Amino acid sequence: MEICFFDRDISWLSFNHRVLMEAADNNVPLLERLKFLSIYSSNLDEFYRVRIPVLLSLKEIEHKRNDTDIVQNISTIVSSQMKELGAVLVEQIIPQLKSQDIYLVYNEAIPQFLQNDCTTYFIDKVAGFLQPVLLNEKITDLLIENNTLQILVLLADSTGKEYLAMVNIPCINLPRFYYKNNVETNTRFIVFLDDIIKANLHKVFANFTIKESYSFKITRDAALDLADEYEGDIAAKIKQQIKKRDFGLATRFLYQPGISRRILQAVVDKLNLKNANIVAGGNYHNLKDLAKLPIADKENFVFEKQAPIINKALSSTDSIFNLLAKKDHLLHTPYESYYPVIRFFNEASVDSTVTEIYIALYRVAHNSMIGNSLISAAKNGKKVTVFIELKARFDEENNLNWALKMKEAGVKIIYSIPGLKVHAKVALVKRIEKNRPRYYGLFSTGNFNENTANVYTDHILFTANTTLLRELELLFIFFSYRVKPKKHPTLQFEHLLVGQFNLQQKFIELIDNEIAFAKQGIAATIIIKINSLEEKVMINKLYEASNAGVQIKLIVRGICCLIPGMANKSEHITVARIVDRYLEHGRVFTFSNNNNPLVFIGSSDWMNRSMYRRIEVCVPIYEAILKEQIIQLLNIQLSDNVKATILNNQLQNLKREKSDLTELIQSQKVIYELLHCEQLT
Repeated sequence: MEICFFDRDISWLSFNHRVLMEAADNNVPLLERLKFLSIYSSNLDEFYRVRIPVLLSLKEIEHKRNDTDIVQNISTIVSSQMKELGAVLVEQIIPQLKSQDIYLVYNEAIPQFLQNDCTTYFIDKVAGFLQPVLLNEKITDLLIENNTLQILVLLADSTGKEYLAMVNIPCINLPRFYYKNNVETNTRFIVFLDDIIKANLHKVFANFTIKESYSFKITRDAALDLADEYEGDIAAKIKQQIKKRDFGLATRFLYQPGISRRILQAVVDKLNLKNANIVAGGNYHNLKDLAKLPIADKENFVFEKQAPIINKALSSTDSIFNLLAKKDHLLHTPYESYYPVIRFFNEASVDSTVTEIYIALYRVAHNSMIGNSLISAAKNGKKVTVFIELKARFDEENNLNWALKMKEAGVKIIYSIPGLKVHAKVALVKRIEKNRPRYYGLFSTGNFNENTANVYTDHILFTANTTLLRELELLFIFFSYRVKPKKHPTLQFEHLLVGQFNLQQKFIELIDNEIAFAKQGIAATIIIKINSLEEKVMINKLYEASNAGVQIKLIVRGICCLIPGMANKSEHITVARIVDRYLEHGRVFTFSNNNNPLVFIGSSDWMNRSMYRRIEVCVPIYEAILKEQIIQLLNIQLSDNVKATILNNQLQNLKREKSDLTELIQSQKVIYELLHCEQLT
């Protein structure tokens, strides 16, 4: 039987390997390469927290899954990638650091001339944070917190009797790395905190002989149990569940190689890890900490600074609402400063003609200026309504804290809809102008979060289009009911594409439109940029379009279950991935429409959750000059031959072939330069 879809989890591992490829790129500055290793490690931790529990559950329910053991396949792939990570670090990065007079002590003893300094540091700074535990028969319910670093110690007393113990590596309290500069030789030596503790274990277990020591960590299921969210106070339920998250079901036991099978089994039994993946890693875990290696002060170790461009059209001294009343504007972050978004809410909070403000928040910045503007607006007498999604994974607690803070200030808070996530990134302001209401709004591909706006590439539409914004107002009214769309069937959207209402149906119609043109011999093209592509109805529709002769160009950063380049199925489909200094995050959809392009931006990927379990919003771009702007940006990214890879039908990330005469195009660099010189359409 022909396989028509990549497995979503194997595809995700392919994306994470693309991140690892960036760490191996000698053209990337050294600290940035370490940051890509850090991202790879952090991504993998999240994978084991989020996806492995799902797969283990499926394995229990189903006897077969595509006739393969997907969990075993994942373990094989991860093991191979981890070896590659080790090779990049040991064979490339560490020697290059050494060539710059930076010596990272890695998989070796602390140099003798550093031992006294490290011992002093251990006594003065480290010892007070250690909590050693003997794993004897009295220990029956020991729960180790998620992804905390531990050292397993094999001890012997004076009679030779062996004991197992463990001690924490307190990275929450202390830096992961200790370093010392030699001023005379202008060199720097960096030592892992792990090794400093191991070298001083005899001070922790003074009455024992230290026979062996091994580092390990346990990764735990990140799911919150909200099955009963239809009843009661969801905020209270989430607050209660967050406290339990770091002590959930163990999904991975990652240990330093060299432990005997006897000791390993004893630890698995003592810590109740029999259902976890038992994985041999390297000598050091939580390599995401490599991003904090103390070398940021060195020249040429980081990307050249790139100051955000001031969007002059949105930075006039005139009111931002007066600017929007004249025409729509697009903002492209992080190339352009996020300031106009902050300004939009700041002006709304004090403008005497503004009567109402509405916003949907998915991930709120910790020190959110937008949140503070909304609080000020409420205190200034505006009617402020905030839909805040409390089920945004790993941001539940921060979102909850902001919700409570805003509620205390008089903001009307609408919490999560039972059974749905609201993933839309939209905002609406209502002013009274000449005794009549006038609408102004924002439609974004990314969260209203000024921190992530510095590193995520997104597009924000600023508009006063009454047709679009009246539909948006209807959506906010729907949010206030906190019900599923099927319980409110009268709500319809003609212009906005809204998940659970018309989004999937509209996208299918747009693809069908291109199929019809192709069958008439008219050139038909679809260009889509999204983070993830999984949903099979949409993939099959793209296959159908390809067979009809539609040229389909996809830019998919992460999961891609569509298999490109299959004869008689997807031979007219290409898939590119771009990984560079900024995280590609914008969702853009363009359809050639017989040379009269239809362009949409929005929050929606093409995942199962996006189509069936979320409220997403995509907005049409109506102004011709803004359409051209989006299309120009997409074409630049499609021509990238430096940071783009092409996904083949074996899930491999292939670099584009280049000759000495090929013009090098690094899309993020080109886009920044065009915006900086005001040469974008």
